Amino acid sequence: MKHTRIGIVFALTLGTLASPSAAQPVDPSQSPSGELYADADKWLCLPGREDICDQDLTTTIVAADGSMTREAFAPPADAPVDCFYIYPTVSLDQGANADWNAGAEETRVVQQQLARFADVCRIYAPKYRQITLRGTTGQIPRAEIVPAFRTAYGDVVDAWNHYLANYNEGRGVILIGHSQGSRMLTQLTKTEIDGKPVQDRIVAAYLNGTSVLVPEGEVVGGDFQSMPLCTDTNEIGCIVAYRSFRDTLGPVNDYAATSRPGMAIACVNPAAPTGGEAPLHSYLTTAALMGGPVPEWTTDGRTVDTPFASVPGLLTGECVSNESGQYLTIRIKADPDDVRTDDITGDIYTDGEINPDMGLHLIDMNLVMGNLLDLARSQSAAWLEAASSRQPGR
Repeated sequence: MKHTRIGIVFALTLGTLASPSAAQPVDPSQSPSGELYADADKWLCLPGREDICDQDLTTTIVAADGSMTREAFAPPADAPVDCFYIYPTVSLDQGANADWNAGAEETRVVQQQLARFADVCRIYAPKYRQITLRGTTGQIPRAEIVPAFRTAYGDVVDAWNHYLANYNEGRGVILIGHSQGSRMLTQLTKTEIDGKPVQDRIVAAYLNGTSVLVPEGEVVGGDFQSMPLCTDTNEIGCIVAYRSFRDTLGPVNDYAATSRPGMAIACVNPAAPTGGEAPLHSYLTTAALMGGPVPEWTTDGRTVDTPFASVPGLLTGECVSNESGQYLTIRIKADPDDVRTDDITGDIYTDGEINPDMGLHLIDMNLVMGNLLDLARSQSAAWLEAASSRQPGR
């Protein structure tokens, strides 16, 4: 099956399986309620140790005139809230479920999507036996994918419960996911958080690169009954969800919503939760991605030798809605008269052509990373203030 169907197969597979009836039957022998995650090796990242969250995040800032400056990354020694992260589909293992051995692909995605959040929060990132790339692209029979989902989701629940019992200590927590990771966190939020006492600890949930459903024109309902979409930078306990596409290549279809009449796919712009078009503070990878070209940053051949580049003023984002659904449209404000690049990379290519089905899925988080960090800071401050006011004597 060609990669042109990745988006459809992945959404239909996990979207259908991510229901309470599918998630409940978890084999205890596969996920023995917290025992797995007492083993520190079952975590990609834990505070207070050296692990794959400690990576080079140095960024070259490429200004509109083509000048380049370096931005170092030096997170604080401790942060006031936590982040709990579930990574997207990256496993190249051959079965339906990944094994426990983290490879270069996990290291890479942590560098791209998570490590920078250490500037805002203590990071907890469990390994889990996710559905592999072969499983999400239809190369494994559906009969094997149903139990594979239960295994993967059972690990996520187990990790969450272990985190709450052993690490959280009443702190606020930001849920962060992408793609399959966001689907897992959507299900976790539905069944373990939404409407339960632990909801008070949720600073926000960033469910990037997935389809969260809400009733058309509403901010709550659908997938979540009491946790709304974020509509302000200081709102807490709310959901950020979006799918990003170039303004010239909107989504081909709205497959996740068509099976539920009256529902729409949510879009919250991390750069402007209140709505409208806003500049994006991107941290773009400087490496080639999934069949795409090596990024170029200027037209005069200058190179960037840091893992990331930032291009202030080049990109904006806005949530838009049309016949293909609701999504975050990415506009490039190119100036053909200066030496800076007039385009970005991040598309998935199939047979040498951009795959319109997936949009800018590979860089959903890179595009808005600086905006997500700013949002996390403001929401964390608001959560801490609210938590302080709930203390006795206040």
